[in-house]
Amino acid sequence: MHVKKYLLKGLHRLQKGPGYTYKELLVWYCDNTNTHGPKRIICEGPKKKAMWFLLTLLFTALVCWQWGIFIRTYLSWEVSVSLSVGFKTMDFPAVTICNASPFKYSKIKHLLKDLDELMEAVLERILAPELSHANATRNLNFSIWNHTPLVLIDERNLHHPMVLDLFGDNHNGLTRSSASEKICNAHGCKMAMRLCSLNGTQCTFRNFTSATQAVTEWYILQATNIFAQVPQQELVEMSYPGEQMILACLFGAEPCNYRNFTSIFYPHYGNCYIFNWGMTEKALPSANPGTEFGLKLILDIGQEDYVPFLASTAGVRLMLHEQRSYPFIRDEGIYAMSGTETSIGVLVDKLQRMGEPYSPCTVNGSEVPVQNFYSDYNTTYSIQACLRSCFQDHMIRNCNCGHYLYPLPRGEKYCNNRDFPDWAHCYSDLQMSVAQRETCIGMCKESCNDTQYKMTISMADWPSEASEDWIFHVLSQERDQSTNITLSRKGIVKLNIYFQEFNYRTIEESAANNIVWLLSNLGGQFGFWMGGSVLCLIEFGEIIIDFVWITIIKLVALAKSLRQRRAQASYAGPPPTVAELVEAHTNFGFQPDTAPRSPNTGPYPNEQALPIPGTPPPNYDSLRLQPLDVIESDSEGDAI
Repeated sequence: MHVKKYLLKGLHRLQKGPGYTYKELLVWYCDNTNTHGPKRIICEGPKKKAMWFLLTLLFTALVCWQWGIFIRTYLSWEVSVSLSVGFKTMDFPAVTICNASPFKYSKIKHLLKDLDELMEAVLERILAPELSHANATRNLNFSIWNHTPLVLIDERNLHHPMVLDLFGDNHNGLTRSSASEKICNAHGCKMAMRLCSLNGTQCTFRNFTSATQAVTEWYILQATNIFAQVPQQELVEMSYPGEQMILACLFGAEPCNYRNFTSIFYPHYGNCYIFNWGMTEKALPSANPGTEFGLKLILDIGQEDYVPFLASTAGVRLMLHEQRSYPFIRDEGIYAMSGTETSIGVLVDKLQRMGEPYSPCTVNGSEVPVQNFYSDYNTTYSIQACLRSCFQDHMIRNCNCGHYLYPLPRGEKYCNNRDFPDWAHCYSDLQMSVAQRETCIGMCKESCNDTQYKMTISMADWPSEASEDWIFHVLSQERDQSTNITLSRKGIVKLNIYFQEFNYRTIEESAANNIVWLLSNLGGQFGFWMGGSVLCLIEFGEIIIDFVWITIIKLVALAKSLRQRRAQASYAGPPPTVAELVEAHTNFGFQPDTAPRSPNTGPYPNEQALPIPGTPPPNYDSLRLQPLDVIESDSEGDAI
């Protein structure tokens, strides 16, 4: 009933306005719109009508084309970058320092004994292959060697390259000859690391251009296998303790010591120490820019106790970062040389990205589909943590174990030769996989807010020859309570870290095309080509609604006519008489005569007289009072 009422009201509106048909509606629109072109189509003569019709059609197409360009430009979500400079008191950054050697050789030597002996034998084979045959019968633990041996690839005959084992096994079935190996070494045979899986049935070779790179990478891989089987607490005890490494500390005018540093275990560098770091502690402010208001450190790296084949670089690895971020010092840190005073002036850049849909960044990483394995450190999200967590996740899924260099989720194990013999081959394939890198880069996002510390580095020899004696005496007495000098220039590093100035730069993204820009351009194009405004668009919307109403009314009329036709087609004989209708109304047991009649007989059998029509019962509903709107609706329906 309500639908019918609304349809009737819509029909009456069309009667008063545009009309019943589409043609009447178009004529009414062109005659009443505020847009200039359609009016001229109605008012002018035939030739001008055609001209104005073509012009209106052309300019409408131009407007739609320009609108499409502007909307597509707006939906591209382009950004503009603004640079602003501010001045305020700055919070001092977190400072992470690590020794270049992860462990003290005196404490970890028993774990690396077999590996070091094998490494010495490898170096003998590389440097003096003739003399090394005399020591070929030495007792070596070849169980390490058999998993990932170093080989020489003789490519002088490109059609038949030869793979020569450093310890004499020719894998192509040819007899080993020391003379041929000497010639091969002297004339540029490639050294490679053989990585096998499936019990040696599937092997790949990782080639190197220098034997130095080959033996270093091979030793690190074998050492990783050993360290992965040692509990982390034992590895922490084998690394450099803070009380031995941090000799002196001064922040501004306040003294500090190793207790003011937070210790974390970083697999590449062992024990690392972070100043001014933590999620709950308040960041330390810097009183003023300048060297005297920064952090001053004197460190002892203990270079004499370095692992000879594991740490080929001597010095301190350091990194400046935000207080609540995890330090990825291997990727973002710098080295400070021993025997020098390194001064680092700091400038601050703050990056502020807009986020989706303008920039693919995240505030806290909650929408990134990668489990953050660094969450145990209670640090903020970073793309480095996401990329490494993603790689570790792929490592676990493809190799059934996690790599020693990255955090391990609960319930998983680190890779080692004893439990996972094929892990090195799997790790090498995964590390070289372009698809894996692209997958992780696609899933990880940059942080929307980031702070970068730009460093200006200068160095000088420290201590000078004139002051070397007394400085080392004092430092030795403070640390070791010894009157003898227990320190040397090759193990001492001095650091000065400070703000150069309190000016900071803010690099901020903003929308290049906002909604105001879009509406201005859309309105400008519409007004320039069509002479229209927002009201003209409303008129056009109104005419679209009228089109819909006319279509609905026509569909309703069509459905009603089809229903009437089906109702008429359902009667096989003539319609019932008035008497039959009265009898059916008063006698509930009445059954109409449905017997078939022959064409020769009349409408009633036996030529009975026509029944006298009775008087139908009154319609008592007609005596009731009805609301005025219902009566009007009925009258309107009858009019239709």
